[in-house]
Amino acid sequence: MPYLQPRGGWIELICGSMFSGKTEELIRRVRRAEIARQRVQVFKPKIDDRYSATEVASHNGLHCVAEVIESAREILNKLRPDTTVVAVDEAQFLDWTIADVARVLADRGLRVIITGLDLDFRGEPFGPMPLLLAEAELVDKLHAICVVCGAPASRTQRLINGQPAHYNDPVILVGASEVYEARCRNCHQVPGRPAFGV
Repeated sequence: MPYLQPRGGWIELICGSMFSGKTEELIRRVRRAEIARQRVQVFKPKIDDRYSATEVASHNGLHCVAEVIESAREILNKLRPDTTVVAVDEAQFLDWTIADVARVLADRGLRVIITGLDLDFRGEPFGPMPLLLAEAELVDKLHAICVVCGAPASRTQRLINGQPAHYNDPVILVGASEVYEARCRNCHQVPGRPAFGV
């Protein structure tokens, strides 16, 4: 971990666009904790079954076993007494109580590692991620590479039949490279996005 370790429990948030390496980084931290003989539990939302129903998996093929949950509160119910590290992948798909659950775990002295898309395909804050960003002691925002111009990508472009999705399309659509691309701010397109008074 590139930071000084806080005392007691804490929350680490790994965020960014799709294809930026968030899950890969989560798996790396989980493996390091296991090497250090820490007791780790990994959780993932049920809705994310792109690569595996029972594993956290990165786009480049790394994976680790995870417990599947439908709501954030299930983490507290499934928590084992000897667990010292809790990892949660794709937190943007969980309900808003994930921020409360993370806080409770950190207050109990646990290390909490969470990943998620900070922005949805529209380029707007995604679900509970703003709360987690505010609550976390450590935040890493990762960037992908824009597939259009090669610049650092902070946005996720949704495509429908090869064209940018409209602003009014559903926010949640689970998919990978067949539906999404990494884009920089300049190359990210959302037809129909309101100007918000600008």
